[in-house]
Amino acid sequence: MEETFTISATGLYYSRLALASFFAILFIQSGLDKVINFRENLSWLVGHFKDTFLSGLVPLLLILITLTELASGLLSAYGIVELLVHHKNNSAFWGVAFGAISLVLLFFGQRIAKDYAGAGGLVSYFLAAVIGLLLLG
Repeated sequence: MEETFTISATGLYYSRLALASFFAILFIQSGLDKVINFRENLSWLVGHFKDTFLSGLVPLLLILITLTELASGLLSAYGIVELLVHHKNNSAFWGVAFGAISLVLLFFGQRIAKDYAGAGGLVSYFLAAVIGLLLLG
């Protein structure tokens, strides 16, 4: 007998809210930390990437990752409102999509810097993003 997997509308709705909330908290905090502590983050990252081909690009890359993280967090936060008020998930989807992009960029940087433990720590977040894209898409 073939079994199928189904998700109730209520379960899907609350899963979407949970994902949007998770990504809003994750990336608003991370993005704001990079803005508020820009000099400290830049100093640490310059050292982190000093022996890589990315060393001269660190300031630009820090700005890029900050923007993608803030886009993810803010779109996810708006997605919560959009889900609650309009029962639509467009903004939440794009928030998670920008989150996935941010995570790929961070993973790339960690691998280039040979920080394999740091790269490994991103895997669970990336899996949450992939699941989020499936549930919100």
